[in-house]
Amino acid sequence: MILDALLAFDTAYTFVAGTTGSIAAHDSTNIIDLGITSGIPSSASGGGARDIGIGDDPAMKLMVLVTVTVTSGGAGTLAIALNGAIDNGAGLPAAFSAWWTSPTFALATMNAGSRLYDMDMPRPPDGIAIPRFLKLVYTIGTATLTGGTLQSYIILDRDDQPYQSTDNSVLGGYPAGINVAN
Repeated sequence: MILDALLAFDTAYTFVAGTTGSIAAHDSTNIIDLGITSGIPSSASGGGARDIGIGDDPAMKLMVLVTVTVTSGGAGTLAIALNGAIDNGAGLPAAFSAWWTSPTFALATMNAGSRLYDMDMPRPPDGIAIPRFLKLVYTIGTATLTGGTLQSYIILDRDDQPYQSTDNSVLGGYPAGINVAN
């Protein structure tokens, strides 16, 4: 897996009761700027959006990884949305639009090692312009999250293997005794 600080939404987003863990929508720490300062296309401020390989093989991938098990005073839930915005003409984001929202994850599924948002970088939805800026929005529901840490990136390669049962924090591959004919 290749991690790039310029493509990091969060290197250690920690849920804290009363602030980042409260029932609400919380933006990722970083907004990724895909702007370029020269070349085509160009935006009003002179920086267009880089092509990050949507539809390529291998494609850039989104990854949100639980690095410290998430805790809650109740049955807290979490949904994650990818949002994009065009340049407002002054080199800053205009209004963000939601591209894709994850399922709502129950507290029991947010164990250390769980990967909550494994997908290829999607195309912009119909009617939404190609963005210059990207961010994630973490929406906490049901109960406050009191602890836990996430890492979230756009990455080139993920360590992908099938997982065991329904707990994707345990990578497994094929069970013992399986023979695959070549």
